[in-house]
Amino acid sequence: MTDSSLLNSELELEQQEELYQQLLLQTMGNLQTETQDSKVIRPQPGVCVKTFSEPSKEKVFINICQSNSVPPPPELSREELVELLQSEDPSGYRVPMSLGEPHTEVDNNSQGCTAYDVVINQDFFQRCQKDPLFQQFVILVSVEGLENKYSLQLNRDWKVLKNRKFLGSVTEQNIRTKSRPVIQELQPPENSAACAKRPEFSLFVEPPTENPEYLIAEIKLPGVSSSRSLVLDVGEDQLVLTARPSLYHLDIFHPFFVDQENSVAQYNKSTQILTITMPVVSSPS
Repeated sequence: MTDSSLLNSELELEQQEELYQQLLLQTMGNLQTETQDSKVIRPQPGVCVKTFSEPSKEKVFINICQSNSVPPPPELSREELVELLQSEDPSGYRVPMSLGEPHTEVDNNSQGCTAYDVVINQDFFQRCQKDPLFQQFVILVSVEGLENKYSLQLNRDWKVLKNRKFLGSVTEQNIRTKSRPVIQELQPPENSAACAKRPEFSLFVEPPTENPEYLIAEIKLPGVSSSRSLVLDVGEDQLVLTARPSLYHLDIFHPFFVDQENSVAQYNKSTQILTITMPVVSSPS
C-alpha cells in the first residue's frame, strides 16, 4: 500500500524544482535583456590585430568588429586626417566605439592569450579598409581606448593578420544608447544646438597628480536662472550640456574614463556656474 503523504511530498518537491528552474531561466534571460538606455548587438567580424602587452610581452589580439548600431564619427577627409595626425592634440576627433571585456583565447601555437573586441560603425570600417592610413588610424584609437579603459600598455608594433578576421567567437555586446542625465531629463527643441552658444568652461582634476580621483568641470552659464532649464548627459569620456531655450550647447570629449552613475552636478544661481564632479575610473596611459 502506498503512503499518499510521501507522494504529496514528492509532488511538492517536483513543483518547487520546476518553479526554481523557471525562475533561473528568467534570471538568465534578464541578463541579456535590453533596457531603455542600452541595446544588445551582435557585431560582424572585421580585422584581427596582433600586438603585445608591455612590459610582459604577452600576446594580445584586438578584434576590430563592425556594426551599424554604433554611430559613425564625424566626416573626415584624408587631408583632414593627415592634418589631425600632425597636430599637437589629435584627441579632439573621436571615433565612437564599444570596448568589450577581455577574454582568454588560444592562438595557432596552442598558447594562451588575451583578446579584446572593439566595435565601430560598419560604414566607417569599410572606408578604413580602402585606405591604409585610415586603417592604421582606427587601430591606433582602438589601442588607446583599450589602454585607457583597462590601464594597459600595448606595443605599437602591431600586425594585421591576413587570414583571420576574428580570434575566438563573436559574442553579443550590450552598448549604451543613452547617457543618464544627472540634472533633469528635458527634451531640447530640434536644431537648438545650431543657434546656441558654446559656453566658457574649464576642466581640472583632484588631486592634481598622475592618478586623480575626480575630473571636475566648471561651466559658466550667464543668463541661466535655474537648473531646470539644463539637460546634462555624462558619458564615459564625453560631456554634453544643453541650456534651454537654445541658449548654450556644449559637446566635448575628455581624456578620462569616468563613472557615469556616480557623477554629480550642482548649479550655483549666484555665480551662474555649473560644477560637475565625475569619479575617474582610468586615466590616460
